[in-house]
Amino acid sequence: MGQEIQQQNPFSAAKQSAATVDAASAREAQEVQAMMVIAKKFPRDPVAATDRILQACARPTLAEGALYSYGRGGADVTGPSIRLAEALAQTWGNLQFGIRELEQRNGESTVEAFAWDLESNTRQVKVFQVPHSRYTKKGSYKLEDPRDIYEMVANQGARRLRACILGVIPGDVIEAAVRQCEVTLTTHADTSPESIKKMIDAFAPFGVTRDQIEKRIQRRLESITPALMVQLKKIYQSLRDGMSSVGDWFEVSPDAVQAEQGSRTDAVKAAIKGRARQAAAPEKNDAPAADFGDSGGNPAPAAREVTYAQIADRLNKAGDIDTIDAFADDIRFIASEDQRVELKQLYLSLRAKMAAE
Repeated sequence: MGQEIQQQNPFSAAKQSAATVDAASAREAQEVQAMMVIAKKFPRDPVAATDRILQACARPTLAEGALYSYGRGGADVTGPSIRLAEALAQTWGNLQFGIRELEQRNGESTVEAFAWDLESNTRQVKVFQVPHSRYTKKGSYKLEDPRDIYEMVANQGARRLRACILGVIPGDVIEAAVRQCEVTLTTHADTSPESIKKMIDAFAPFGVTRDQIEKRIQRRLESITPALMVQLKKIYQSLRDGMSSVGDWFEVSPDAVQAEQGSRTDAVKAAIKGRARQAAAPEKNDAPAADFGDSGGNPAPAAREVTYAQIADRLNKAGDIDTIDAFADDIRFIASEDQRVELKQLYLSLRAKMAAE
């Protein structure tokens, strides 16, 4: 009795995989079409939506985290935070928004932040890279825990998501929400000793002391006014969201100022010497065009070596937020801690200006 042998078709697996992808794509397309049809069938009432937004901004718990502030041209500029942007999107209605991780490869994540008005078909999308690394004053280290990677991606994505949401909601609605939050903060500002202690504890992780806060408001904390309390809350929100640095708001010690001036002088000297060595060194044809390697030809210890002057020049010439974020990643390769702090302050200042424009 002969034994029957059945050969497996090598193309069957590919057909099944393609069929699965086609089915998933068709399902997503149908979901998008259904959302757009529902949005057209039940359009939002702009007046009622704006009323709901203003009512939400009247809640003290939302208003406390809704605004941030930073210095620009000698004046304080106030803007909506990611928390207020999310509340606006939820209340405005018929708006889809979120953060989507597209892939993980070579120690970094490709992430997409988006906001889509289903009625007007207005869409804002930002795609960016998030390295799986954390940078501290003592250096950088690679993230291995999936939870740490998730939190890093979510933190970086929140800033882009804020810009996407604010790009699809009318500007006058956003301005009205900001004004209502300011009124709520002023009306419900708590100046009790317990609230003052909470504020001091909130600033402590940023290295801000009680004396620095009192010098900022030019009075003792026991006599703080509601308006000053609101201002300090905006400053705290700005520091927490990374829109500004401590030096933008509070006085630093004379030793820190002297160290900062010394680091700037050393950086200029190092930049001049680096350009001189680069001019004298022979040109290498095998080096990539975008390489920031050492001018003497020594290999970079981590990824590549760059100078203070190179990074500062690229930060100043960056034309958008995504570009300046990419250039800011090279700050970690600077050996001097003082220079890294100085470049970070420059980056945060320039980025805040771009976000406000």
